[in-house]
Amino acid sequence: MTDPAKVRRHAERVRELVASVVRSQIKDPRLGMITITDARITADLRDATVFYTVLGDAAAQASTAAALDSAKGMLRSTVGKALGLRHSPTLTFVLDDVQDQVKHIDDLLAAARTADAEVQRLAAKAEYAGEAQPYRLEEEGDEAAEGDEAVDAGRADADAEDGRGGERR
Repeated sequence: MTDPAKVRRHAERVRELVASVVRSQIKDPRLGMITITDARITADLRDATVFYTVLGDAAAQASTAAALDSAKGMLRSTVGKALGLRHSPTLTFVLDDVQDQVKHIDDLLAAARTADAEVQRLAAKAEYAGEAQPYRLEEEGDEAAEGDEAVDAGRADADAEDGRGGERR
């Protein structure tokens, strides 16, 4: 079992190495404006996934992916030598579409703000469906006293029918 801190250090080192090699040693014209954003390596240190972003449209992204794929062998040997591991990790490049996700979330938040503003505007004009105070306040005491008297009268009638004559057991 490999130490998780060691795995994180190796992943960070892989990210730095790949970024350095891409910037300085790869002279492929298909390589666009690339940024290496993250690298993750498995616990057995055999497979590394490198995340990258590309400035440009879909064509620039596709050509950069092809350039990285063709330079994968050189990148793997450079990473393997620098890490000093028994086995050089295989490199997998994944396009990091964070910018697209950020734009989508911003659009959703803008739509939610617009909907909230509309709800507040409608609520400001709203009126009660019935009266503003739907409960009766002045007659509460009178109704309670009448209700208690009716219950007491009902108990007296029930006791008389049982033959208890108002006595409780």
